[in-house]
Amino acid sequence: MESCFRQEVLTMTRKQYLKKKKKRAPHPRRWLIPLIIILAVLLCAGISFFVWWMLSRRPVPEDTVKEYFSLLNDGKYDEMYGLLSDSSQDSISEEDFTARNQNIYEGIDASDIKITLPDKDSASSKKTETVTYSTSMDTSAGTVTFDNQMTLEKNSDGDYRINWDSTLIFPSLQDDYKVRVETETAERGSIYDRNGTALAIQGTVSEVGLVPGKMNADPEADIAKIAELLGLSAEDITDSLNASYVQDDTFVPLKQISKDDSETEAQLLQIPGILINDAEARVYPLGAAAGHLTGYIQHVTAEDLEEKQGQGYHANSMIGKSGLELACEEQLRAVDGSSIIIVDEDGNTVETLASQEAQNGQDVYVTIDASLQQSAYEQFASDPGTAAAMNPKTGEVLALVSTPGYDPNEFIMGMSDERWNELSSAEDTPLSNRFQSTWVPGSTFKALTAAIGVDSGAIDPEQNLGYVGLSWQKDASWGNYYVTTLTDYGDQVNLENALVYSDNIYFARAALNIGADTMISKFKAMGFNEEIPFELSLSASTYDDDDKIDSDIQLADTGYGQGQLLVNPVHLLSMYSMFVNNGSMIQPVLAYQEGYTGQIWKEQVVSAAAAETVKNDLIQVIENPSGTGASAKIDGVTLLGKTGTAEIKESQDDTDGIERGWFICETADDSTATPIAVVGMVEDVKDKGGSSYVTQKVRNITAGYFGQ
Repeated sequence: MESCFRQEVLTMTRKQYLKKKKKRAPHPRRWLIPLIIILAVLLCAGISFFVWWMLSRRPVPEDTVKEYFSLLNDGKYDEMYGLLSDSSQDSISEEDFTARNQNIYEGIDASDIKITLPDKDSASSKKTETVTYSTSMDTSAGTVTFDNQMTLEKNSDGDYRINWDSTLIFPSLQDDYKVRVETETAERGSIYDRNGTALAIQGTVSEVGLVPGKMNADPEADIAKIAELLGLSAEDITDSLNASYVQDDTFVPLKQISKDDSETEAQLLQIPGILINDAEARVYPLGAAAGHLTGYIQHVTAEDLEEKQGQGYHANSMIGKSGLELACEEQLRAVDGSSIIIVDEDGNTVETLASQEAQNGQDVYVTIDASLQQSAYEQFASDPGTAAAMNPKTGEVLALVSTPGYDPNEFIMGMSDERWNELSSAEDTPLSNRFQSTWVPGSTFKALTAAIGVDSGAIDPEQNLGYVGLSWQKDASWGNYYVTTLTDYGDQVNLENALVYSDNIYFARAALNIGADTMISKFKAMGFNEEIPFELSLSASTYDDDDKIDSDIQLADTGYGQGQLLVNPVHLLSMYSMFVNNGSMIQPVLAYQEGYTGQIWKEQVVSAAAAETVKNDLIQVIENPSGTGASAKIDGVTLLGKTGTAEIKESQDDTDGIERGWFICETADDSTATPIAVVGMVEDVKDKGGSSYVTQKVRNITAGYFGQ
């Protein structure tokens, strides 16, 4: 019974299941319709995307034009060639295309090439399109502008490519025409001293060269001799002779030499094949005596051209590299005349694209006295050092010398690598400009401490500070550090004697009485940490590397010109001018002006009374037979002056350090018709008699100036 019941239940369950299944089966049309809808949507989206994609890749001819000129500005001629149509590439090779474009564009110094296209900038379906545009470019003869048009055709990929010929460079340029640049050389301005003596001029030099057909059959020994005489390598000479352009009758230039070098010229003319011609070149008549002052010129570099873009410089331009040549470049520079013309196959002018007249440079006159410059150089030539001279009433700088010097003519006439390496690696650094630099002033600075002290009331000129011996320290807090002085001049320790005998201890004590705040304030009033207003760049004088005076020891050392003081020689001349200008500092000047009376740089740095007091004491430095500057005395001329020895050593106990020797003197009588101040410094006078070694040199310069 139980089994029958189970079977019935099972049977009924199956029937129910089949019935439910039959009811749930969907109608075929109910699932097919959504599928069709989905497929239709996808189809429409695909068609739309395809249409959009096709439209978006339709080429724009203007894009090809823009790309072409972008590549041209970058000098990518090979990639420009890739934009040409197949027919154009069949008519001109990549090599010829590159050569024609490069020779023309670079030959005229084309740069900043710009095009202006019409507003239309849309896709095109045409097989051929013509794009009209305007072009402008900078050239050696000025700006060139013109309208042009470019024809483009679609290639097999559907991209526009250029139908090229030479008219795309310039509209009137046919394929058999040429672009010619004609130049008119302009002359660089000359530099003269206050009396019209030439310091830098366009002059004549001797150009030495070889004529191969007139040389010995075996010229090896001759070439070696020529190399020795000219400071060249035999390899350089051989390479010049083997150049592709050289024929038997070709003059092969080797080097320029001075017209005054008659000895070298005579030796060269004994060698078969040597020919010497006159040539124009920049000439520096004073040579090394004014090398750092005049500087020199050289051909522009790529960096110069980039910096001076749009200012008329080109690949053959000369430019000032240092000294007055650099400082006065704007006035001195010559702008060559230039014309860019298109000529036909017969050489007839078709069109002048641009023309610029030659502009000679302006002559420059400076305050320098050439004879004084030469004299100063001769005095200091044997030592690393510097000398400068100035009219203390007008500020006109009369001489600027840095020794050892270099001859700027060498840079003009051609300098071998060996000679350059010799100059640049020399221990005495002849290429370093010492009058532009700053130096520890030593005791020359005592006069300025004196002026600050008297002006502030910290120094009573008549007060006797009392004898303390040859070494001194403030107190035990200084430990083993002492200020020392050399001369025991007795117990009358006042301002005059301190200057006459150059007493370090007196001025150390004076600086402490003045105080750091007052010293720093006066330093700033005198132009420390400030650009010196001068035509040539001069390093700023400083009293500390962090604009502070951090300790009493540093303050004391500063008082007698040591510590961390660094002073420029021209600035020192200006500071000393306060002693003859009632406490005001004259501004140094290099540009010559007829009748110039001077301009004050720093007004009333100290009172007129303070300046007068110190002036009279500085006169005694020379007039007193015991004064450290007594050897500088010149009969009939009243001078004030101060010696100085700056010790450069690692510690107070260091005995191997060097001693910089200084002397500065200045006419002190207002009635002097030709006032002058002269300063000199020799880097190391330790074994040469100390500052007296420099004193004699400066005295000789000054005496020569007064005809003695």
